[in-house]
Amino acid sequence: MSFFKKYNGTAHVGLMRLETLIWVLIYGGLLTLVLGGFMARDQDGAGVEIMVGGSFLVLMGAGLMYVRSRLREEP
Repeated sequence: MSFFKKYNGTAHVGLMRLETLIWVLIYGGLLTLVLGGFMARDQDGAGVEIMVGGSFLVLMGAGLMYVRSRLREEP
């Protein structure tokens, strides 16, 4: 008996790629958001643009997560 449950996921290749894309967008967006936060301390203003881009990536990943929740795996 293990402490963590194993996630078997799906056998459908398209859904596996979608799940991977979702997490790459979310984590990449969060990393970009933090990087933009550090860059916003300068007077350039490029940090704010990077933060907006990171926020867009996170929202896109969350939107795809909603889409994935509505998809069903057809045999």
